[in-house]
Amino acid sequence: MSVKSTRSINIGLRNVVATILIVLGLVFVWEIRGTLMLTFAAVVLVVLLTMPIRVLVSRFEMNRLVAIVVSVVGFFVIIGLLGMPILRTIVTQFDVLANDVIPRGLEQARHSITSEALIELFPPLEGVFSGDNTDLISDDLINQFVSQVTDAVGRLGGTVLPVVGGVANTILSALIIFFLSMYLLAEPERYVSGIIKLTPLWYRERMMTILGRIDSTLRAWISVTAVSMVVVAILTGLGLALLGIREWVALGVLAGVLSFIPNFGPVVALVPSVAVALVQAPQNVVWTVVIIYGVSFIQSQVVSPVLASERMNMPAILILLGQIIFGFFFGFLGLMLAVPLSACVAVLVDEMYVKDVLGDRAKAKVEVASQAETSQEEFAPEPS
Repeated sequence: MSVKSTRSINIGLRNVVATILIVLGLVFVWEIRGTLMLTFAAVVLVVLLTMPIRVLVSRFEMNRLVAIVVSVVGFFVIIGLLGMPILRTIVTQFDVLANDVIPRGLEQARHSITSEALIELFPPLEGVFSGDNTDLISDDLINQFVSQVTDAVGRLGGTVLPVVGGVANTILSALIIFFLSMYLLAEPERYVSGIIKLTPLWYRERMMTILGRIDSTLRAWISVTAVSMVVVAILTGLGLALLGIREWVALGVLAGVLSFIPNFGPVVALVPSVAVALVQAPQNVVWTVVIIYGVSFIQSQVVSPVLASERMNMPAILILLGQIIFGFFFGFLGLMLAVPLSACVAVLVDEMYVKDVLGDRAKAKVEVASQAETSQEEFAPEPS
Protein backbone atom coordinates (compact mmCIF):
# COMPACT_ATOMS: atom_id res chain seq x y z
CA MET A 1 0.00 0.00 0.00
CA SER A 2 1.40 3.39 -0.97
CA VAL A 3 2.17 6.17 1.46
CA LYS A 4 -0.42 8.38 -0.22
CA SER A 5 -3.24 5.87 0.20
CA THR A 6 -2.24 5.22 3.81
CA ARG A 7 -2.34 8.94 4.52
CA SER A 8 -5.80 9.19 2.91
CA ILE A 9 -7.06 6.33 5.08
CA ASN A 10 -5.69 8.00 8.21
CA ILE A 11 -7.34 11.30 7.30
CA GLY A 12 -10.63 9.50 6.66
CA LEU A 13 -10.43 7.71 10.01
CA ARG A 14 -9.72 10.97 11.81
CA ASN A 15 -12.72 12.59 10.14
CA VAL A 16 -14.95 9.67 11.14
CA VAL A 17 -13.71 9.79 14.73
CA ALA A 18 -14.15 13.57 14.85
CA THR A 19 -17.70 13.24 13.50
CA ILE A 20 -18.56 10.58 16.07
CA LEU A 21 -17.14 12.73 18.89
CA ILE A 22 -19.11 15.76 17.71
CA VAL A 23 -22.34 13.74 17.55
CA LEU A 24 -21.72 12.30 21.02
CA GLY A 25 -20.99 15.79 22.32
CA LEU A 26 -24.25 17.13 20.88
CA VAL A 27 -26.18 14.23 22.41
CA PHE A 28 -24.54 14.89 25.77
CA VAL A 29 -25.40 18.59 25.60
CA TRP A 30 -28.99 17.71 24.71
CA GLU A 31 -29.28 15.37 27.69
CA ILE A 32 -28.05 18.02 30.13
CA ARG A 33 -29.81 20.98 28.48
CA GLY A 34 -31.89 21.63 31.62
CA THR A 35 -28.77 21.87 33.77
CA LEU A 36 -27.13 24.16 31.23
CA MET A 37 -30.10 26.52 31.32
CA LEU A 38 -30.05 26.63 35.13
CA THR A 39 -26.32 27.35 35.00
CA PHE A 40 -26.83 30.19 32.54
CA ALA A 41 -29.60 31.63 34.73
CA ALA A 42 -27.15 31.49 37.66
CA VAL A 43 -24.54 33.32 35.56
CA VAL A 44 -27.09 36.07 34.79
CA LEU A 45 -27.87 36.39 38.51
CA VAL A 46 -24.15 36.60 39.30
CA VAL A 47 -23.69 39.37 36.73
CA LEU A 48 -26.60 41.23 38.35
CA LEU A 49 -25.09 40.93 41.83
CA THR A 50 -21.56 41.83 40.70
CA MET A 51 -22.72 45.21 39.42
CA PRO A 52 -22.96 46.76 42.94
CA ILE A 53 -19.98 44.66 44.13
CA ARG A 54 -17.71 46.31 41.56
CA VAL A 55 -18.84 49.76 42.69
CA LEU A 56 -18.22 48.94 46.36
CA VAL A 57 -14.78 47.45 45.68
CA SER A 58 -13.50 50.03 43.19
CA ARG A 59 -14.95 53.27 44.56
CA PHE A 60 -15.22 52.57 48.28
CA GLU A 61 -12.27 50.13 48.49
CA MET A 62 -14.37 47.64 50.42
CA ASN A 63 -13.18 44.08 50.99
CA ARG A 64 -14.63 41.78 48.34
CA LEU A 65 -16.18 39.35 50.83
CA VAL A 66 -17.83 42.21 52.70
CA ALA A 67 -19.01 43.69 49.40
CA ILE A 68 -20.58 40.34 48.43
CA VAL A 69 -22.46 40.09 51.73
CA VAL A 70 -23.62 43.72 51.51
CA SER A 71 -24.79 43.27 47.90
CA VAL A 72 -26.66 39.99 48.46
CA VAL A 73 -28.32 41.14 51.69
CA GLY A 74 -29.07 44.55 50.20
CA PHE A 75 -30.62 42.94 47.12
CA PHE A 76 -33.16 41.00 49.19
CA VAL A 77 -33.74 43.90 51.60
CA ILE A 78 -34.53 46.28 48.74
CA ILE A 79 -36.91 43.76 47.19
CA GLY A 80 -38.62 43.35 50.54
CA LEU A 81 -38.88 47.08 51.22
CA LEU A 82 -40.25 47.79 47.76
CA GLY A 83 -42.57 44.81 47.77
CA MET A 84 -44.09 44.93 51.26
CA PRO A 85 -46.09 48.18 50.89
CA ILE A 86 -47.93 46.89 47.82
CA LEU A 87 -47.60 43.14 48.43
CA ARG A 88 -50.88 42.89 50.32
CA THR A 89 -52.71 44.89 47.67
CA ILE A 90 -51.22 42.80 44.88
CA VAL A 91 -52.07 39.49 46.59
CA THR A 92 -55.64 40.63 47.30
CA GLN A 93 -56.18 41.87 43.76
CA PHE A 94 -54.67 38.76 42.21
CA ASP A 95 -56.99 36.62 44.36
CA VAL A 96 -59.99 38.59 43.13
CA LEU A 97 -58.73 38.39 39.54
CA ALA A 98 -58.07 34.65 39.57
CA ASN A 99 -61.19 33.52 41.43
CA ASP A 100 -63.85 35.99 40.35
CA VAL A 101 -63.22 38.70 37.77
CA ILE A 102 -61.27 36.80 35.08
CA PRO A 103 -63.54 33.68 35.11
CA ARG A 104 -66.65 35.90 34.88
CA GLY A 105 -65.07 37.96 32.14
CA LEU A 106 -64.14 34.89 30.09
CA GLU A 107 -67.58 33.39 30.56
CA GLN A 108 -69.19 36.67 29.58
CA ALA A 109 -67.00 36.80 26.49
CA ARG A 110 -68.01 33.25 25.63
CA HIS A 111 -71.72 34.15 25.53
CA SER A 112 -71.78 37.81 24.58
CA ILE A 113 -69.52 37.96 21.52
CA THR A 114 -71.94 37.68 18.62
CA SER A 115 -71.99 38.84 15.03
CA GLU A 116 -74.23 41.79 16.00
CA ALA A 117 -71.82 42.86 18.74
CA LEU A 118 -68.85 42.64 16.40
CA ILE A 119 -70.67 44.68 13.74
CA GLU A 120 -71.58 47.31 16.35
CA LEU A 121 -67.97 47.47 17.53
CA PHE A 122 -66.40 47.26 14.05
CA PRO A 123 -68.89 48.58 11.39
CA PRO A 124 -66.68 47.53 8.41
CA LEU A 125 -67.43 43.88 9.30
CA GLU A 126 -71.08 44.31 8.31
CA GLY A 127 -70.33 43.02 4.83
CA VAL A 128 -68.68 39.91 6.23
CA PHE A 129 -71.66 38.91 8.40
CA SER A 130 -74.43 39.94 6.03
CA GLY A 131 -76.38 37.87 3.57
CA ASP A 132 -75.03 34.47 2.61
CA ASN A 133 -71.89 34.98 4.70
CA THR A 134 -73.88 34.59 7.92
CA ASP A 135 -73.65 30.82 7.67
CA LEU A 136 -69.92 31.04 7.05
CA ILE A 137 -69.18 33.09 10.19
CA SER A 138 -72.05 32.38 12.55
CA ASP A 139 -72.52 33.09 16.24
CA ASP A 140 -71.90 29.42 16.99
CA LEU A 141 -68.57 29.54 15.18
CA ILE A 142 -67.57 32.70 17.10
CA ASN A 143 -68.55 31.17 20.44
CA GLN A 144 -66.68 28.00 19.57
CA PHE A 145 -63.53 30.01 18.82
CA VAL A 146 -63.84 32.03 22.05
CA SER A 147 -64.45 28.81 23.98
CA GLN A 148 -61.28 27.23 22.62
CA VAL A 149 -59.26 30.36 23.46
CA THR A 150 -60.60 30.53 27.02
CA ASP A 151 -59.99 26.81 27.54
CA ALA A 152 -56.40 27.25 26.33
CA VAL A 153 -55.91 30.17 28.72
CA GLY A 154 -57.35 28.07 31.53
CA ARG A 155 -54.69 25.43 30.90
CA LEU A 156 -51.93 28.03 30.72
CA GLY A 157 -51.27 28.06 34.44
CA GLY A 158 -50.85 24.31 34.56
CA THR A 159 -48.52 24.01 31.58
CA VAL A 160 -46.40 27.16 31.44
CA LEU A 161 -46.07 28.72 34.85
CA PRO A 162 -44.62 25.72 36.72
CA VAL A 163 -41.72 25.72 34.19
CA VAL A 164 -40.77 22.08 34.69
CA GLY A 165 -44.11 20.51 35.50
CA GLY A 166 -44.83 21.29 39.14
CA VAL A 167 -44.39 23.81 41.90
CA ALA A 168 -41.90 21.57 43.70
CA ASN A 169 -39.66 21.37 40.61
CA THR A 170 -39.90 25.13 40.18
CA ILE A 171 -38.78 25.72 43.77
CA LEU A 172 -35.98 23.19 43.32
CA SER A 173 -34.84 24.94 40.15
CA ALA A 174 -34.84 28.30 41.95
CA LEU A 175 -32.75 26.85 44.78
CA ILE A 176 -30.27 25.35 42.30
CA ILE A 177 -29.91 28.71 40.56
CA PHE A 178 -29.42 30.47 43.91
CA PHE A 179 -26.72 28.13 45.22
CA LEU A 180 -24.93 27.98 41.85
CA SER A 181 -24.85 31.77 41.77
CA MET A 182 -23.46 31.90 45.32
CA TYR A 183 -20.61 29.53 44.40
CA LEU A 184 -19.86 31.50 41.24
CA LEU A 185 -20.08 34.79 43.12
CA ALA A 186 -17.62 33.69 45.81
CA GLU A 187 -14.77 32.94 43.38
CA PRO A 188 -15.59 34.17 39.87
CA GLU A 189 -11.93 34.53 38.93
CA ARG A 190 -11.34 30.84 39.67
CA TYR A 191 -13.99 29.65 37.19
CA VAL A 192 -13.07 32.19 34.54
CA SER A 193 -9.42 31.22 34.99
CA GLY A 194 -10.45 27.61 34.35
CA ILE A 195 -12.06 28.63 31.06
CA ILE A 196 -8.92 30.52 30.08
CA LYS A 197 -6.70 27.54 30.91
CA LEU A 198 -8.82 25.30 28.68
CA THR A 199 -8.13 27.69 25.80
CA PRO A 200 -5.04 27.28 23.57
CA LEU A 201 -2.16 29.53 24.58
CA TRP A 202 -2.30 31.55 21.37
CA TYR A 203 -6.02 32.32 21.88
CA ARG A 204 -6.12 33.14 25.61
CA GLU A 205 -5.90 36.90 25.16
CA ARG A 206 -8.75 36.83 22.68
CA MET A 207 -10.80 34.64 25.02
CA MET A 208 -10.36 37.20 27.80
CA THR A 209 -11.62 39.91 25.46
CA ILE A 210 -14.61 37.77 24.42
CA LEU A 211 -15.54 37.01 28.04
CA GLY A 212 -15.28 40.72 28.85
CA ARG A 213 -17.63 41.61 26.00
CA ILE A 214 -20.13 38.90 27.05
CA ASP A 215 -20.04 40.28 30.59
CA SER A 216 -20.71 43.84 29.41
CA THR A 217 -23.51 42.60 27.13
CA LEU A 218 -25.25 40.79 29.97
CA ARG A 219 -24.94 43.85 32.22
CA ALA A 220 -26.44 46.02 29.49
CA TRP A 221 -29.33 43.57 29.07
CA ILE A 222 -30.02 43.49 32.82
CA SER A 223 -30.12 47.29 33.02
CA VAL A 224 -32.36 47.65 29.98
CA THR A 225 -34.72 44.88 31.11
CA ALA A 226 -35.09 46.18 34.67
CA VAL A 227 -35.92 49.74 33.60
CA SER A 228 -38.24 48.51 30.83
CA MET A 229 -40.20 46.30 33.24
CA VAL A 230 -40.70 49.20 35.65
CA VAL A 231 -41.81 51.51 32.83
CA VAL A 232 -44.29 48.94 31.49
CA ALA A 233 -45.73 48.25 34.96
CA ILE A 234 -46.24 51.95 35.74
CA LEU A 235 -47.66 52.99 32.36
CA THR A 236 -49.97 49.96 32.10
CA GLY A 237 -51.24 50.36 35.66
CA LEU A 238 -51.92 54.08 35.25
CA GLY A 239 -53.65 53.54 31.91
CA LEU A 240 -55.94 50.83 33.29
CA ALA A 241 -56.68 52.98 36.36
CA LEU A 242 -57.85 55.80 34.07
CA LEU A 243 -60.23 53.32 32.40
CA GLY A 244 -61.85 52.55 35.75
CA ILE A 245 -60.39 49.07 36.33
CA ARG A 246 -60.08 48.48 40.08
CA GLU A 247 -57.35 45.81 39.90
CA TRP A 248 -54.99 48.11 38.02
CA VAL A 249 -52.10 47.50 40.43
CA ALA A 250 -52.12 43.72 39.94
CA LEU A 251 -52.60 43.98 36.19
CA GLY A 252 -49.82 46.57 35.94
CA VAL A 253 -47.41 44.36 37.89
CA LEU A 254 -48.42 41.37 35.76
CA ALA A 255 -47.77 43.31 32.54
CA GLY A 256 -44.40 44.49 33.87
CA VAL A 257 -43.31 40.96 34.80
CA LEU A 258 -44.50 39.51 31.49
CA SER A 259 -42.63 42.23 29.57
CA PHE A 260 -39.55 40.21 30.55
CA ILE A 261 -40.63 38.01 27.60
CA PRO A 262 -40.54 40.23 24.48
CA ASN A 263 -43.18 39.76 21.75
CA PHE A 264 -45.08 37.01 23.60
CA GLY A 265 -45.39 38.74 26.99
CA PRO A 266 -47.94 41.38 25.91
CA VAL A 267 -50.12 38.67 24.33
CA VAL A 268 -50.34 36.80 27.63
CA ALA A 269 -50.89 40.03 29.60
CA LEU A 270 -53.72 41.05 27.26
CA VAL A 271 -56.02 38.12 28.14
CA PRO A 272 -56.63 38.89 31.86
CA SER A 273 -56.75 42.63 31.18
CA VAL A 274 -59.49 42.23 28.55
CA ALA A 275 -61.37 39.77 30.76
CA VAL A 276 -61.41 42.28 33.62
CA ALA A 277 -62.41 45.11 31.27
CA LEU A 278 -65.38 43.09 30.00
CA VAL A 279 -66.72 42.91 33.56
CA GLN A 280 -65.81 46.31 34.98
CA ALA A 281 -65.58 48.60 31.93
CA PRO A 282 -67.00 46.87 28.83
CA GLN A 283 -67.12 50.17 26.95
CA ASN A 284 -63.33 50.46 27.26
CA VAL A 285 -62.28 47.03 26.01
CA VAL A 286 -60.76 48.47 22.85
CA TRP A 287 -58.87 51.06 24.90
CA THR A 288 -57.54 48.25 27.11
CA VAL A 289 -56.05 46.58 24.04
CA VAL A 290 -54.64 49.92 22.89
CA ILE A 291 -52.98 50.50 26.29
CA ILE A 292 -51.41 47.02 26.49
CA TYR A 293 -49.98 47.10 22.99
CA GLY A 294 -49.26 50.83 23.07
CA VAL A 295 -47.11 50.44 26.17
CA SER A 296 -45.46 47.38 24.62
CA PHE A 297 -44.69 49.43 21.50
CA ILE A 298 -43.19 52.24 23.59
CA GLN A 299 -41.07 49.72 25.49
CA SER A 300 -39.76 47.87 22.45
CA GLN A 301 -39.37 50.80 20.06
CA VAL A 302 -38.47 53.72 22.35
CA VAL A 303 -37.37 52.76 25.88
CA SER A 304 -35.26 49.67 25.18
CA PRO A 305 -33.38 51.00 22.11
CA VAL A 306 -32.59 54.30 23.86
CA LEU A 307 -31.32 52.53 26.98
CA ALA A 308 -29.38 49.84 25.16
CA SER A 309 -27.89 52.30 22.65
CA GLU A 310 -24.92 50.72 20.88
CA ARG A 311 -23.97 48.37 23.72
CA MET A 312 -26.68 45.86 22.81
CA ASN A 313 -27.76 46.51 19.25
CA MET A 314 -29.79 43.40 18.38
CA PRO A 315 -32.21 43.32 15.43
CA ALA A 316 -35.81 42.55 16.36
CA ILE A 317 -35.86 39.52 14.04
CA LEU A 318 -32.88 38.04 15.90
CA ILE A 319 -34.75 38.36 19.20
CA LEU A 320 -37.85 36.71 17.73
CA LEU A 321 -35.89 33.86 16.16
CA GLY A 322 -33.98 33.40 19.40
CA GLN A 323 -37.22 33.06 21.33
CA ILE A 324 -38.58 30.48 18.89
CA ILE A 325 -35.37 28.43 18.79
CA PHE A 326 -34.46 28.52 22.49
CA GLY A 327 -38.09 28.12 23.52
CA PHE A 328 -38.40 25.01 21.33
CA PHE A 329 -35.21 23.38 22.58
CA PHE A 330 -35.15 24.53 26.22
CA GLY A 331 -38.81 25.12 27.11
CA PHE A 332 -40.20 28.02 29.11
CA LEU A 333 -36.86 28.86 30.78
CA GLY A 334 -35.27 29.06 27.34
CA LEU A 335 -38.04 31.41 26.24
CA MET A 336 -37.45 33.67 29.25
CA LEU A 337 -33.68 33.77 28.72
CA ALA A 338 -33.86 33.90 24.92
CA VAL A 339 -32.70 37.53 24.68
CA PRO A 340 -29.49 37.19 26.75
CA LEU A 341 -28.78 33.82 25.12
CA SER A 342 -29.20 35.34 21.67
CA ALA A 343 -26.98 38.26 22.67
CA CYS A 344 -24.22 35.91 23.87
CA VAL A 345 -24.46 33.83 20.69
CA ALA A 346 -24.27 37.03 18.62
CA VAL A 347 -21.11 38.07 20.51
CA LEU A 348 -19.49 34.66 19.95
CA VAL A 349 -20.33 34.68 16.25
CA ASP A 350 -19.03 38.23 15.82
CA GLU A 351 -15.81 37.69 17.76
CA MET A 352 -14.89 34.09 16.83
CA TYR A 353 -16.24 33.83 13.29
CA VAL A 354 -16.50 37.31 11.79
CA LYS A 355 -13.31 38.72 13.32
CA ASP A 356 -11.11 35.65 13.80
CA VAL A 357 -12.14 33.31 10.98
CA LEU A 358 -13.12 35.87 8.35
CA GLY A 359 -10.57 38.41 9.57
CA ASP A 360 -13.04 41.31 9.54
CA ARG A 361 -11.90 43.42 12.48
CA ALA A 362 -12.66 46.78 10.89
CA LYS A 363 -15.84 47.07 12.96
CA ALA A 364 -14.07 46.56 16.29
CA LYS A 365 -14.75 49.51 18.53
CA VAL A 366 -12.57 51.23 21.11
CA GLU A 367 -15.18 50.68 23.82
CA VAL A 368 -14.83 46.91 23.51
CA ALA A 369 -11.18 47.21 24.53
CA SER A 370 -12.04 49.37 27.52
CA GLN A 371 -14.78 46.93 28.55
CA ALA A 372 -12.33 44.06 28.27
CA GLU A 373 -9.82 45.88 30.49
CA THR A 374 -12.52 46.48 33.10
CA SER A 375 -13.51 42.83 33.06
CA GLN A 376 -9.88 41.69 33.26
CA GLU A 377 -9.64 43.29 36.69
CA GLU A 378 -12.63 41.23 37.79
CA PHE A 379 -11.70 38.03 35.96
CA ALA A 380 -7.91 38.03 36.14
CA PRO A 381 -6.69 34.44 35.68
CA GLU A 382 -4.61 32.83 38.37
CA PRO A 383 -0.93 32.35 37.47
CA SER A 384 -0.17 28.90 36.18
